[in-house]
Amino acid sequence: MGISKAQEREYARILYVNERITFKEIAERTGVTEKTIGKWAEADNWAKLRKSLLTTKEAQLVHWYNQLDALNEDIAKRDLPIPSAKEADIMSKITANIQRLETEIGLGEYVEVSRKLLTFIQSVDLDEAKKFKNYIDEFINSKLKNG
Repeated sequence: MGISKAQEREYARILYVNERITFKEIAERTGVTEKTIGKWAEADNWAKLRKSLLTTKEAQLVHWYNQLDALNEDIAKRDLPIPSAKEADIMSKITANIQRLETEIGLGEYVEVSRKLLTFIQSVDLDEAKKFKNYIDEFINSKLKNG
């Protein structure tokens, strides 16, 4: 089972945003042409994404917990503290988002941890870091293929 174009595109975007490397380097690491990388970057506005602060998993969790807390506080203030059907649906969706974020390890997290590990290895042994980078790329590609 090969990597889908969507998965290649996502991996390329993550490399561009998180590692701040060139289109040429991304093309070498993903096996996609530099021209295609450039088209994806322009179409999806990667430059803007790179400039923005990426929301961390923890920040997203805090956001969802705050929304859930605010909704619960509003409901608790009522004479009959029972959520409406719409509120119950919203609470269910927020809870599902929280659960997904707390249990899911996404591609971005693999890339982020790998990047930090590679930075550490570079500080110890630059030649080994160059070799290790290839293993990281193989690992990320295997996650794209096999989940």
